[in-house]
Amino acid sequence: MTAYVIADTRIKDPEAYEDYKAQAKRIAESYGGVYRARGGKMKAVETELWTPTRLVIIEFPSMEAAEAFVNSPEYAPVKALRHAHADSTLTIIEGISA
Repeated sequence: MTAYVIADTRIKDPEAYEDYKAQAKRIAESYGGVYRARGGKMKAVETELWTPTRLVIIEFPSMEAAEAFVNSPEYAPVKALRHAHADSTLTIIEGISA
């Protein structure tokens, strides 16, 4: 069943963050990830529990593939770049079947 990695990111160093974006995309795609949204125009309409900053949504073929990407050894140093240059929340959510 499809799964989605959803990230909300507050970038602290936009220039340095570009390196993260390039590397993360390549690795996510190697695990079957397809970017569905990446920091595009956003309008938060109900924000009682959460006020998102910059959203990224990556679709994976399964929960296992999404978790494999997030926990992969090749992503670990790239994840460290994200942590160094942004504050973020990362969630993996299972999709629904039709």
